[in-house]
Amino acid sequence: MSESPSQPAGAPRRTALDALHRALGATMTDFAGWDMPLRYASEREEHQAVRTRAGLFDLSHMGEIAVTGPQAGELLDFALVGHLSALAVGRARYTMICAADGGILDDLIVYRLGEQEFMIVANASNAQIVLDAVTERAAGFDAAVRDDRDAYALLAVQGPESPGILKSLTDADLDGLKYYAGLPGTVAGVPALIARTGYTGEDGFELFVAPADAEALWQALTEAGRAAGLVPCGLSCRDTLRLEAGMPLYGHELTTALTPFDAGLGRVVKFDKPGDFVGRQALTVAAEKAAATPPRKLVGLVAQGRRVPRAGYPVTDGSGAVIGEVTSGAPSPTLGVPVAMAYVDAAHAAPGTAGVAVDIRGAQEPHEVVALPFYKRER
Repeated sequence: MSESPSQPAGAPRRTALDALHRALGATMTDFAGWDMPLRYASEREEHQAVRTRAGLFDLSHMGEIAVTGPQAGELLDFALVGHLSALAVGRARYTMICAADGGILDDLIVYRLGEQEFMIVANASNAQIVLDAVTERAAGFDAAVRDDRDAYALLAVQGPESPGILKSLTDADLDGLKYYAGLPGTVAGVPALIARTGYTGEDGFELFVAPADAEALWQALTEAGRAAGLVPCGLSCRDTLRLEAGMPLYGHELTTALTPFDAGLGRVVKFDKPGDFVGRQALTVAAEKAAATPPRKLVGLVAQGRRVPRAGYPVTDGSGAVIGEVTSGAPSPTLGVPVAMAYVDAAHAAPGTAGVAVDIRGAQEPHEVVALPFYKRER
């Protein structure tokens, strides 16, 4: 999605659906250098629609990077922490890219589109960082790295009604499409990569299409989903949905100051894959430290009152001694109370730990420590 000729230099970029969002009355916001819909009406209603029916999102700010060639898989094994060369064609994997010191540069989804073709999907705020890092790490490999951010618009249909809505518009075998898998097909006549992935905790699909086809596809999905109660959804409800589902957000639960083991996501690091990879030595040390003396752990906090814990608020032992920090917090529309994710000292991380509080503007507000996620859909 290249900038419009009439767009002022330095202004946030606009997706191919920008005019449609404005026509729908969306409240727009600058997010990672993109003008994106924050909400259309009530973010609570949008959230509940995804939990009970279906929601339609524009995610075209995400960053797509193509990696192709005879050694594309080997390059990704070296550049990322996962074992991507073992990924079957048509499948996807959640993984991370780390710096040499083990710090997380970004969390990613990688799709294998062919024997010699992969697509990395990076967070919007880190897309250039990921592109630069993978390009640099490609030296010596028979593989090419290509910036495909302008080649795609990305729409997501999320919620329990999403399979039925999509089935009415495609002949693709959605019943046979597993979670974290993708297949090429057409949706409402539009060529698309249909992926069963999402960031809401619900069943759903992400559709990668040409920007020129985005508006026609949005309109077709809207019409097909009308009877099922599908509504357009913005970034605000996407954040509360992922928070309830215990999904990390880069810049909050994940940063360059943390390794995957600090974040409780050491499982994505594949030490048993062949060859070296960037960060292996530092991550080996991090894994040993996490096993011997666990650092702060990422936990869920449920408020006992109505005040909302926000990112950056100190977590205390109730007497004022700081034992951690909130990374994300919001009212939970599903639970009906404020919830948060926080890193806390291991001694206070067990579910049910008594006496934990969040310092909210000087008041020690009691919270219950719970295991993540706060919400898990019935399968």
